[in-house]
Amino acid sequence: MANPPSKATLLTLLKQARAFGVGVVLATQNPVDLDYKGLSNAGTWFLGRLQTEQDKARVLDGLQGALGGRGGFDRASLDRLLSRLGKRIFLMNNVHDDAPTLMESRWAMSYLRGPLTREQIRTLMAGRAVPSPAVASKAAPRAPAAKPVVVPAPSPDLAEPAAAAAAVSARPVLPPDVTQVFAPVAGPRPPRYVPRLCGAAQVGFEDAKLGVREARAITVLVPLEDSPLPANWEAAVVSDTPLADFEPEPLPGGSFGSLPPPAARAKQYATWEKEFARWLAQPQALDLFREPQVGVVSKPGESERDFRVRLAMSLRERRDAEKTRLQQKYAPKRAALAERVRRAEEKVSREQDQASQQKVQTAVSFGATVIGALLGRKAASVGSLGRATTAARGVGRSMKEAKDVELAGQSLEQLRQQLAALDEQIAADAAAIDAGVDAATAPLDTVSIRPKRTQVAVQRVVLAWVAE
Repeated sequence: MANPPSKATLLTLLKQARAFGVGVVLATQNPVDLDYKGLSNAGTWFLGRLQTEQDKARVLDGLQGALGGRGGFDRASLDRLLSRLGKRIFLMNNVHDDAPTLMESRWAMSYLRGPLTREQIRTLMAGRAVPSPAVASKAAPRAPAAKPVVVPAPSPDLAEPAAAAAAVSARPVLPPDVTQVFAPVAGPRPPRYVPRLCGAAQVGFEDAKLGVREARAITVLVPLEDSPLPANWEAAVVSDTPLADFEPEPLPGGSFGSLPPPAARAKQYATWEKEFARWLAQPQALDLFREPQVGVVSKPGESERDFRVRLAMSLRERRDAEKTRLQQKYAPKRAALAERVRRAEEKVSREQDQASQQKVQTAVSFGATVIGALLGRKAASVGSLGRATTAARGVGRSMKEAKDVELAGQSLEQLRQQLAALDEQIAADAAAIDAGVDAATAPLDTVSIRPKRTQVAVQRVVLAWVAE
């Protein structure tokens, strides 16, 4: 495919990942398939032997661009070198080095085995496996009866924990149509579970003008209280753990808090689902950043820093496109004007040559006339008069040629001034493009998109037990 779906994502990673400390490895057997933008963003190259001329041309063009005109780049020798590389020998180019170098990789053997057998697993786990309590109780020999030990009465400091342990409540018994889930618990101690109302929904945000279409999966937890309003959705807290990650059973040894009576009735959850749907359409909003001058909008969940990085890249690409259009706009006019300047220069040179030749001819004719008049037998012969007339006409032609040279020079100077003015106009337009929006300091607007009732889909409302 010329433009696969992953191309834009990979190019973005190659351009921006280094700013976040993420490295990207781009490997291929067909360099001609790679976009030049991907090659130009690679800092370290490892090139094996290339056979086809297209692959070598693409790689050599990329290397020449990566070196940026520095010394040490000999295209012909590198072309021959890439064709003669042996096995496990690579041409390495590092942007921090002056020129590419050769390196040889170590010979490595990969010994691939199939799945381990039970005997091999038993051999590997010898001395590490810990038997389960049930297996240990069956395998362990029965110990002799121990002698009775007198335990002293607990001190006052230990009386309160003992009383609290005695007051631990068991898991409430609920109808089977009341769905219960249990939040994941981290830690070795048995948790104490408290009841929460858990709601899961899909909320859609859409704005055709901004080109935004986003769907969010939201899971919220609401405290359950024994009061006239058991579940107050205004006190809902968004959960970092989605409903799908909740456990179907609690951890062994956990204790449970008291459960309000409405939470034990299955019909009550249908009412809570309606209340959940109404509540979702009110506080939910998708806040996005927008640059007002160019109209670029941030992506859902994109931070301001990431948006400014992407905005800078977008502005740079836009400026490059505008400069390209500017060159295309002025290129025909400038080319035509440059051609007129070239022709005018040729005309000036031609007129100067003609004027010089005419001056020489006039001088020769005039000199011959004077000498003939001085040395001739007759002071005013017919030949002397003819030569004088020719000399006079030569002087007139010399003056005319000098005038033509002057006019041609003036025309050339005007054309040069027009060309200089056009170049100044192009430079001013390019400077105006460069002096556009600065992504680092540009003020940003905040756009809030709220969902419609039809874009809110409640999935489930269940009873969730959460560890305190």
